[in-house]
Order: sequence, then structure tokens, then C-alpha cells
Amino acid sequence: MNLTLGYIDPVAFQLGPIEVRWYGIIIACGILLGYFIAQGSIKRIGYHTDTLVDIIFWGAIFGFLAARIYFVIFQFPYYAEHPGEIIKIWNGGIAIHGGLIGGFITGLIVCKIKNINPFQIGDVVAPSMILGQAIGRWGNFMNHEAHGGPVSRSFLEDLHLPDFIINNMYIEGQYYHPTFLYESIWDVLGFIILITCRKYLRVGDTFCLYLIWYSVGRFFVEGLRTDSLMLTENIRVAQVVSIILILIGIVIMVVRRVRYNAPQYRSVDPLPWSKNAQEK
Repeated sequence: MNLTLGYIDPVAFQLGPIEVRWYGIIIACGILLGYFIAQGSIKRIGYHTDTLVDIIFWGAIFGFLAARIYFVIFQFPYYAEHPGEIIKIWNGGIAIHGGLIGGFITGLIVCKIKNINPFQIGDVVAPSMILGQAIGRWGNFMNHEAHGGPVSRSFLEDLHLPDFIINNMYIEGQYYHPTFLYESIWDVLGFIILITCRKYLRVGDTFCLYLIWYSVGRFFVEGLRTDSLMLTENIRVAQVVSIILILIGIVIMVVRRVRYNAPQYRSVDPLPWSKNAQEK
């Protein structure tokens, strides 16, 4: 065990033989906070809060499963030899991009079943998602993972970081780049931008802006990390996916304006043609 002063144990507490880790607590807190923030928005545009509960509930479940499957796929040689490790999610190994893909697909299915506009729902949950990701990165901090390459203590001190962060970035005799923090700060800025600007944006634009903003930050932060999932020896999976998501966000915004003449409704306006628009 690392006995450095200020070291934070990844285990928050134990219930008999069950270890409750900070990682899970922080992820759960991120989901709950995201729900409460989105709750006000869903009411404002005229949808029942049950709609949001269904989307977040099923999106979280299948997104979580997809996040693990995604990670296992790109680490398959290891898990093929250690299949018992696949279920040990408490040790980390949750890929956010996999979770996003699983959550997006699930959200589309729920919207289709309920006959509601997926773009406007995307606008509602986008600020919550990026804030949840900002919070979730602190779970990586508690797990001593998702860090960058080696640095000196003086480098971290020059960033004016509090001692508890500096001390917890001392892992197995070496200080590391706090890339979890870089991405968390970027995501918080994204949350502020999305929550501020969406009242001026067309339906669907807030979600597209989320894809673009998050992916730009993730692309650069990923270049600093030492635990990246690799597509080839030199190509990082997350950077490729980030580029794809940036292009998707831009293309959707352009195509909906040029080809489909997307309506001028704002992200915060009720959609009059939705059968759920008058539910309170």
C-alpha cells in the first residue's frame, strides 16, 4: 500500500465483506446531480419527469454495460486469459465512449417508443451528461487511474494544486500528470457554456455542441494519458472516436439547417407537435 502522506484509500468503507469504493459513490453522485439539473429543464419544455427517469434509468444501465464491454473489447487479449476479471468493474475499466454509445442508442430507443423528439431530449440531458463526466473523473482520481505520464512534484506545485491532489498523484514512487483534473475542468467549463447558451440555440444544437466540446478536450487530454486503449501501436482509440464525434456534431448541425430546414424552436421551447408536450 502507498503510505504517502495524504494518500486517499479507494475504499470508502466496508459493509462486512463488501467494499464500497469512492469510484462507485462518485459515479452515482454524478448521475443523481445530472438528474436533478435535467429535471427542471424537462418540466420547462412540457414533458413529464417520468420521461426523464426512464431515459436516465435505462441509459445508465445499458450505458454502463456498454462502457465495460467497450473496454473489454479493446483489452481482449488480457481478458481472454483472465476472464474472471471481466466482472471486476470495481477495479476500474469503464470506457466513457462506450458508455456514451450505449446511452445514446438506449435514449433513441426510449424516445422512439414514447414518440418524443430525441434532439430536444438530447438538449435537456447534454449539460447533465458533461457535468456528470466532470464529477466521474474524480472517481478515477480516487482509483489512482486515468493519469498522464511522470512529472515532478515541483511541476504539480507550480500548477497551484492543493496538497491532497498532489499527494494522491504519487503512485508507486512516482508523481503523474493529473489528467483526470484537466478533463474535469474542461467538462465543467462545457457545462457552464451549454447551460448558458442553450436558450439561444436551435433544437438539437446543444447536444451537438456537447459532442464537439467534450471531444475536443478529450482528444488533447488523451494524448497525455499512459493508459489509453490503443487501436494500433501509435493510434489511440479515444482520439479516433473523438474526431468522429466532432465530425458527427458538425455534420448534424449543418445538415439539419441546409437539407432538412430544421425548425427554429429553441432547445428550451416546448415542441407543439409532441403528444407529451402538454404533460405536467
